Amino acid sequence: MAAAAAELPTPFRVVKRTRETSDTWTLVLEPESGEPLLAQPGQFTMLYAFGTGEVPISVSAIGGTELVHTVRAVGDVSNAICAARPGQMLGVRGPFGNAWPLAEAVGHDVIVVAGGIGLAPLRAAWRHLLAKRPDYGEVALLYGARTPGDLLYTTELERWGRLDGVQVDVTVDAADNTWRGKVGVVPKLIQGARFDPSATALIVGPEIMMHFTVQALLERGVAPERIYLSLERDMKCGLGHCGHCQLGPTLICRDGPVYSYDRISALMAVREL
Repeated sequence: MAAAAAELPTPFRVVKRTRETSDTWTLVLEPESGEPLLAQPGQFTMLYAFGTGEVPISVSAIGGTELVHTVRAVGDVSNAICAARPGQMLGVRGPFGNAWPLAEAVGHDVIVVAGGIGLAPLRAAWRHLLAKRPDYGEVALLYGARTPGDLLYTTELERWGRLDGVQVDVTVDAADNTWRGKVGVVPKLIQGARFDPSATALIVGPEIMMHFTVQALLERGVAPERIYLSLERDMKCGLGHCGHCQLGPTLICRDGPVYSYDRISALMAVREL
């Protein structure tokens, strides 16, 4: 990565803005220079609202020169980013972090498990699996949110659910009178998914959801070293300088955000770490 890309924001223009939920937006960005940002599924960038600040945001889709981020408006910076209209400029640093182990999973089943906005960091990986479908065994997307109104990418979910040769299972914690799907927590979907114990699992969501998802996968015989989680918490600089994202001996922005469960399980078990 060039030093400028790591330390200074590169101007990107918002070319499309789509509302996903009441507080979440997807922004499609194009570089002013025309040079693509070569991110991989699982990596993140530092997304900068000029005059306000920057936040780490996972790359949710990659294609051509476009860079796509799905952002929840939860603070001053993310609110400013979500409010950016087509034509406005944002700054981008990165990409940072490591990627999902998609090459290592070739020839195996792949289980993608997401909770809430956790589908955003997994979307690029899921699209890769669909684009390279013959390279993998069974592929499954297991996704859940608190309510139907909190589900991301609903049009894509419907389209993915109609595809042959893939499994898409969606649930919500609490249904309304429009919901005709499953009700329950995401880890329970593991029981009905088709996959071999040699499968690779990719997981993003609230830590309690990831904990119980891992336990369900272990009960199905998936090895800890084939279970991967993205731990995107408390990142501030993307460079490993500030120390905000330290988790025991590891800095998440530098060494992660993707970790195999055998590497991170002991740290996740320590209260308040």
